[in-house]
Amino acid sequence: MEPYIPLNVLQLKIKKGKLNLTTVVEHYLRRIQEEAHLNAFIEVYEQEALDLALTVNEKIMNGTAGKLAGMVIGIKDLICYKDHGVSAGSKILENYVSIFSSTVVERMLAEDVIIIGRLNCDEFAMGGSNENSYFGPVKNYADNTKVSGGSSGGSAVAVQAGLCMAALGTDTGGSVRQPASFCGIVGLKPTYGRVSRHGIVAYASSFDQVGPLTNSVEDAALIMEVIAGRDEYDSTSSSKPVPLYSQELTFEGKKRIAYLPETLNSEGLDPEVKALSEATIKKLQDEGHIVEPISFPYLNYVVPTYYILTMAESSSNLARYDGVHYGYRSPNAVDLESTYKKSRSEGFGTEVKRRILLGTFVLSAGHYDSFYGKAQQVRRLIREKTDEILRDHDFILLPTSPGPAFGLGEKTEDPVVMYLADIFTVQASLAGIPAISLPIRNNSQNLPLGIQLIGKRFGESELLAFSKYLMEVTKIQ
Repeated sequence: MEPYIPLNVLQLKIKKGKLNLTTVVEHYLRRIQEEAHLNAFIEVYEQEALDLALTVNEKIMNGTAGKLAGMVIGIKDLICYKDHGVSAGSKILENYVSIFSSTVVERMLAEDVIIIGRLNCDEFAMGGSNENSYFGPVKNYADNTKVSGGSSGGSAVAVQAGLCMAALGTDTGGSVRQPASFCGIVGLKPTYGRVSRHGIVAYASSFDQVGPLTNSVEDAALIMEVIAGRDEYDSTSSSKPVPLYSQELTFEGKKRIAYLPETLNSEGLDPEVKALSEATIKKLQDEGHIVEPISFPYLNYVVPTYYILTMAESSSNLARYDGVHYGYRSPNAVDLESTYKKSRSEGFGTEVKRRILLGTFVLSAGHYDSFYGKAQQVRRLIREKTDEILRDHDFILLPTSPGPAFGLGEKTEDPVVMYLADIFTVQASLAGIPAISLPIRNNSQNLPLGIQLIGKRFGESELLAFSKYLMEVTKIQ
């Protein structure tokens, strides 16, 4: 079987009897076993996937199959799936089995997707390299000495290495887009509220969004078409009608695109990433689009603003993991107070504890106004300025990450260095608008490099259509 077959081609082959879905699932199961050293999967649903393949194959044959019939997908270990484990990459939820399914899982299953397993991630989605997982780091398929990106590193590598057709991740400040860039695939963060967060283990509730990681824009559009939309279980989900994204991928006309000169002059920007960004700008200009520099004066404030707010929200969200209700309980506890202290100190990893402590600090009575309150004000400025740029332009173009995938262990000693790797992705997260990372080409070491496009609020249709066009005109390698 080829490494990747578009879903519509796969369905047609099955319908004509040229391919069997059981064979497809067996192929992916074999690939997972062959590439087990990548550490992408925490758990594989082998028999369940094979059993479902028989049912879905029959549906395809008789014409009653759903939109995602035949798509073999993995889900990040933050996404609840009834009667399946979900641990958020943490010891504190080790062996926890979900008692319900997330809305995104229910919607995909209703369209006959085959979920093949759950994928490794940074603990509680806190990380940019997938080195913070209780289950160990995920290795980049392009170079096993490099990180996968995070926090959806397992999701990205599973698609990159051909262990499944597509995957779901979550994006709080770039956790779908940055690993997509490092792994040479497509990663989409939808508008905040476009996709239900019901059944997603929370990190920072005003940022978290589920998004697809795929081999193509077409697959991302189809998955979005299924998982997006209003959900009565999530009051922050939007009631705006969901377009037929997969049928609106035709691009026509010329666009007005902004690029931020501050990003290209940013300290620490890899020369090859800068060259790729400039080449993409020139290509679009040669194609007749208006691509112009628009200053964004808040670039140096996006990372501290993002981390103050997300750490504060994580401090609140993770208070529920106390060793009493569910999850890990320390065997060394002797009373209620020691149950709280020991269970949390033993159950959480270093990075999670760091963020809880910092989040609690910025929310404390003596520091609330000067840190959390001020960060909320800056967030508003960032959102207003970004919206202002997008009133006059269709998209904002910028790098996804300052550089390619870095070495395992290279940035673990200094958390600030790791946090600064998010400098180009957190703007869209703070503004709550859609953004996508596209795999434009590899660098001189054959490591993938990504370009990011930011779109208007709820403008996923236009963003996806232009993304498909951009990948075609830049001739992806």
